[in-house]
Amino acid sequence: MANRALRLSTMSLVLSSFAALAACGSKNNPTVCPADGCCGGSSALCVAPQYVYANGTDGQVYVFPVDNSTGAVSSPTSISGASMSLGMATLNNQFLYVSNPSANLNQGSSIDALSINLGTGALTTVAGSPFSLGPASFSVGLATDNATQTLYVAEGGQIDALKADATGALTLLPGSPFLSGLNFYLTVDPQNRFLFATDNIVPASVFALTIDSSTGALTAVPGSPFAMGASGGGLQLGIVADSSGKFVYTVMQSTSQVAGFSIASPSGALTPIPGSPFLTGSAPIALATVNNFLYVSNLGDGTLSGYSIDSTTGALTPLAGSPFAIRAGALTTNSSGSFLYTAGSDGMMAFKIDATTGILTQVGSAIPFAGATVLSFVQ
Repeated sequence: MANRALRLSTMSLVLSSFAALAACGSKNNPTVCPADGCCGGSSALCVAPQYVYANGTDGQVYVFPVDNSTGAVSSPTSISGASMSLGMATLNNQFLYVSNPSANLNQGSSIDALSINLGTGALTTVAGSPFSLGPASFSVGLATDNATQTLYVAEGGQIDALKADATGALTLLPGSPFLSGLNFYLTVDPQNRFLFATDNIVPASVFALTIDSSTGALTAVPGSPFAMGASGGGLQLGIVADSSGKFVYTVMQSTSQVAGFSIASPSGALTPIPGSPFLTGSAPIALATVNNFLYVSNLGDGTLSGYSIDSTTGALTPLAGSPFAIRAGALTTNSSGSFLYTAGSDGMMAFKIDATTGILTQVGSAIPFAGATVLSFVQ
């Protein structure tokens, strides 16, 4: 129960985002992508619609359409959802899952499951949703393994694994829950080999678990958890693997740092990146990687830090002009890595990413709304 109390006491500090990215395919979107498979070919006539989903601080789940040519977002629609969710993830572009924590430990928490209409972006509640995690549960971060149709839920003290069926309904995976440390956030590497979890027991570390490619079950990587290093510590919020699957990064709010690890192949063991942890802005709360760049939103000073990632070592170098005067909160990127989306005090904003320099240029106008705790992108 001490761990449960700690999770509740830190809930007001916890804001993050997870990007769940998947490619368009005609089998998933026959209306937009007809049987000729043009989404996977060279035709420019078939371009899948794109959307940014946001869990609002007002208990609404917002759907922001994205302009395919400019990357700009437009005014959203919304449906009722979780209040102050701390986790959001998509599965194969078909389903959106949102963690629904509760301040009442006796009541426990649940997962909202929503079906995505890829033609319109509209959300429909999956039959049986919300799916209860039982009493004394407290759902936080989410991550998905598209290969095995598995949703992972950080509960602080354990990781729940739930299997999704063809309708999006969830059932507990045999062997679940899988124990770990005081975890809040999760990420799966792009190759669906490993799950990484933050561990907020001081001194902070990162758990690494191997994903069974057939069942989605988790097994601790030998040596896990892996320590941050001499300067590592503090409340960890977001965690993300880079697009190459070679590195994993996590932000630590209380020390204003980003810690990075190299991922050994094929074992999944983690080794601190030379120079890690790296300084960032005040009170970082979320991060996102895209191609060879990493972006971090800083709550304390209202800035957004940008870094280039050394493709060999994973070391971070601040981008020219970083930190940027962008009041960002939750972050996500589009599937191709050309746009960054932020939800902060200025509203929902879209930025084009220079593929060479990583510099951000705003596209379109900020869209005011209630603000979001987590974001996800679908195409």
